[in-house]
Amino acid sequence: MTLSQRWDLSNVYPSLESPEYEAAFASMRTQIESLETLFKEKIAAADAGVPVSTLAPLMGEVIDRLNALLELSGTLRAYVMSFVATDSRDTLAARKMSEFQMTAVRLQMLGHQFQAWVGKLSPVLEDIIATNPTAGQHAFALREAAEQSRYLMSEAEESLAAELGLSGTNAWSKLQGTITSQLTVEFELDGEVRKLPMPALINLHSHPDESVRKRAYEAELKAWESVREPLAACLNGVKGWANTLNRRRGRTDALHQALDLARIDRSTLEAMLSAMQASFPTFRRYFAAKARRLGKEKLAWWDIFAPLGESKQTFTFEEAHEFIVRNFASFSTELAEFADHAFKNRWIDAEQREGKRGGAFCMGVPGVKESRILCNFDGSLDQVSTIAHELGHAFHNHCAYQAGKTEMQQETPMTLAETASILCETIVMEALLKETTDSQAQLAILETQLIGDAQVIVDIYSRFLFEKEVFERRQTAELSPDELCEIMERAQKSTYGDLAAYHPYMWTWKPHYYYGGLPFYNFPYAFGLLFGIGLYQIYQQRGAAFLPDYKALLASTGEATAADLAARFGIDIRSQKFWEDSLAVIGQRIERYCAL
Repeated sequence: MTLSQRWDLSNVYPSLESPEYEAAFASMRTQIESLETLFKEKIAAADAGVPVSTLAPLMGEVIDRLNALLELSGTLRAYVMSFVATDSRDTLAARKMSEFQMTAVRLQMLGHQFQAWVGKLSPVLEDIIATNPTAGQHAFALREAAEQSRYLMSEAEESLAAELGLSGTNAWSKLQGTITSQLTVEFELDGEVRKLPMPALINLHSHPDESVRKRAYEAELKAWESVREPLAACLNGVKGWANTLNRRRGRTDALHQALDLARIDRSTLEAMLSAMQASFPTFRRYFAAKARRLGKEKLAWWDIFAPLGESKQTFTFEEAHEFIVRNFASFSTELAEFADHAFKNRWIDAEQREGKRGGAFCMGVPGVKESRILCNFDGSLDQVSTIAHELGHAFHNHCAYQAGKTEMQQETPMTLAETASILCETIVMEALLKETTDSQAQLAILETQLIGDAQVIVDIYSRFLFEKEVFERRQTAELSPDELCEIMERAQKSTYGDLAAYHPYMWTWKPHYYYGGLPFYNFPYAFGLLFGIGLYQIYQQRGAAFLPDYKALLASTGEATAADLAARFGIDIRSQKFWEDSLAVIGQRIERYCAL
């Protein structure tokens, strides 16, 4: 690995101890204090009885100041996170993150106060939106805030909840991240015993040698078993915290908040889940065909990610750069140039190393109108696909920045946040499949695609079932590690079908389960995949004419519901047929796979 595979944020601040960082952090505190004073002295008394001529400019001022504060805080958070996520043993970064989070609680409280104030102004809100240009530009955010204000506790209770969250859900989430990032396993690979961090061990799921995959699976389960008690405590803490607040805030259940965050309704989710469930027999045909190719009666968990086909294509990081840019160019020159810029300017931290978090993510850095991507690159086609996925998120941010959207206008739900990322994955894999004529190479590409598809449809549904049962049972008692494993394995059996072995400890290392404020961070991935496939089908029909509308969609994902944005392309997300049509595209891949 080289320096080119570590991200660079020196254009944001020189260091965590630099005067520039300290000045920015001090400015954040000052802006928070100033807004707190404004809320205390003016906003508290500014109810619906005050003339609109007074309320409208006040609303515009608050929105402008909140946007400036959100941009600054978002930049600071991303900068500190760049150190925390890549080295959990960096004590300075950990302290800076703690300082930031303690200050950010006050910003969170201002958000609650703003939401409550907008709710109070509901009788005259439309007049305010019509009167003040800034309010008019943020009409969707204001209407959503008024609606969501129904689920706020009193100001004192929300303040207490926010402060306790630092020592509650945030602390549990941080502990899970620390445990999983610092856990290492001694593992014999290529005749050499190595000390592997867990992300590197997990990546061996896709090793071509079954004996390596199986040993890695066994070593992984043993490692998770050694830390299962503290991780179970973390999960119980996060879910218990969420259940308590949902009950206090008048939420129907944990899914209620997730649906509102996703900006979809239950009928949309039910239509998508029903279509997904109906597709399981098709996916099981794929699993059976893969088992036959491996010379087995049925797959074991360590076979799910096994590569097939003779190409066994591997990439250096430089080759991944060239490959992604070249294939993005088939869709859009702008997208290709954007990706090239991201690689050349070291927006990507790709190196696998101890102390670094597993998985992958993209984070916006609003102060410089850029993004940064974390992944754990191992040279596989799957990891190349992952980078393409995360570059899609970065391009999504780029479209919003380019359109001049404010931070409040960029508040994108998880469902639509996956739109560009899935489309970028699809572009790369479909382009590769078209240019490949060798049947074994095609098999390898299809295998990579279907592994990803199965994860997002079959595995995501199992994660949804797991989390739903955990939330329900956590209302009456804490769950033991054994119970969590039982729930996980039962969920996997219901979606994957009959496997020779499952992964009962999947709940330990998936960080999504430990995000207190983001329940059910699973079904949005399925939404993103199927919505992205639907958009790709439209792109194939419309060609270059699709691109301006697509960019406009990405720029405005924070300014409408998912249903309204989808309707721009003639898509009805409440119709099960739409989801079935997208799943049929995956079904065609499976048919092609089985025929090879």
